[in-house]
Amino acid sequence: MSPASVPPAPAPARIAAGTPAFKRSNRAMFFGGFSSFALLYCVQPLMPLLSHEFALTAAQSSLALSVSTAALAVSMLLLSSISERLGRKPLMVAAMAGAAVLTLLCAGAQNYPQLLLLRAALGAVLGGMPAIAMAYLGEEIEPSSLGLSMGLYISGSAFGGMAGRVFTSLLSDWMSWRVAMLAMGLAGLLAAAEFYRSLPASRHFTPGRGDWRALLAGVRQHCGDAGLPWLFAMAFLFMGCYVSFYNYLGYRLLAPPFGLSQSLVGMVSLLYLLGIFSSVWAGRLADRLGRRGVLWMMLAIMLAGLLATLSSSLPLIIAGAALFTFGFFATHSVASSWVSRRAGAPKALASALYLFFYYMGSSVIGSASGVMWGRDGWNGVVLVLALGLGLALLIALRLRGLRPLGQAELAMASV
Repeated sequence: MSPASVPPAPAPARIAAGTPAFKRSNRAMFFGGFSSFALLYCVQPLMPLLSHEFALTAAQSSLALSVSTAALAVSMLLLSSISERLGRKPLMVAAMAGAAVLTLLCAGAQNYPQLLLLRAALGAVLGGMPAIAMAYLGEEIEPSSLGLSMGLYISGSAFGGMAGRVFTSLLSDWMSWRVAMLAMGLAGLLAAAEFYRSLPASRHFTPGRGDWRALLAGVRQHCGDAGLPWLFAMAFLFMGCYVSFYNYLGYRLLAPPFGLSQSLVGMVSLLYLLGIFSSVWAGRLADRLGRRGVLWMMLAIMLAGLLATLSSSLPLIIAGAALFTFGFFATHSVASSWVSRRAGAPKALASALYLFFYYMGSSVIGSASGVMWGRDGWNGVVLVLALGLGLALLIALRLRGLRPLGQAELAMASV
C-alpha cells in the first residue's frame, strides 16, 4: 500500500467520565479553581482592616479587589489569544505560579498604592487561567460529561473562595493581614505544583494564528451568535451582584447591632461549601434537562436569597446568604458550560469573553455598590443588586427560546 493510500490515524477519543484521565483532569482543575479564587478573593474579608490601617472608605477599600478583577478581565483576552498558539497547559501553570508569587509580595506592601499595584499585576497574570481552563475542558472532555467536569472545576473555585476568605479572616484576627497573605501565597505555590503534576497534556488542541486579526475575527464571530452575547451580559450581572454582596456583608455584620468579630464574619464564607455542591449538582441537572430550562431557576434562587437578607434577624440573613451562594455557583456552572458547549473555534476566546464580562461586572458593580453602601447602607446595596439580578433573570427567560445548534453546527463547534 502506497503512503498516499494509508488512511489517516483516527483522532484520539475525548476524555470520558469514569476514566483515569477524567479523574486526573478534574483533580487538576479543582486545584486550578481553588488557587484562582483563593488568591483573587482572599482580600475581600480584609477590606474593613484595610479601611482601618490605610484610612479608606468602603468604596476605596474595595479597589483592592476591583483592580485585580479588572486587570484579569482585560488580560484574559490577550492571553487566550496567545494560548491559541502556545497551548493551554503551559500558560495555566505559569499563571498559577505567578499569582502565588505576587500574593507573597503583597504581604510586604508598604502602602496602599503599592498594594493596589501588586494586586493589579496579580489579576493580569491570573488572566492565563480561567478562560483557558474552560477552553481546555471544552476541547478535551466528551460533550456528555462536560457539565459534570465544568461543575467540578467551579466547585474547586467555590472551595478556594471559601478557604481564602476563612483562612485570611482567622489569621488576620489572630495575627495580621500580612501573615494571612503570606500563607495564601504559599498555598498557591503548592496548588500550582499539583496542577502541573495532574493535568493530562492536550490531545485535541490545534494551534491557531493567535494574532490580533484572529482575535478580532473571533470576537466578531462570537458576538454574532444568537446566544453567546446574552450569556456574556448575564455573567456581568450575576458576578457583579455576587461580589458586591460579599464585599459589604462583612461591613454590615461587623457593625451594630450585630457586632461580630472578624473571625466570625469570615466563617460566613463556609457557605461556599454549598457552592461546591450546587455547581456539580446544577452541571448534572443541565446535562439531563438542558441548560435553557435550568438557568432561570438558579437565578431566581439567587434573587430570593438576596431579598431575605433585608431582615434584621441574623439567622435569616445567614439563610439568605446561603441561598444566594447556592444559586450563584449553580448559575455560573450552567452558564459557563453553555458557553463552552455552544462556542465554535476559537473556544478559548469565547470563554475569555464570557469571563471578561464576568470579572468586569465584579469590578464595576462591586465598586459602584460601595457608593450605595455609603449613602443608604445595606438597603441601598440590595436595591442595586436586585435590579441587576432581575435583569439577568429576564435574559435567562429570553434564552429559553434560543434555537439549539444543529448537528452540523455542533460538529463545527467541536473542531
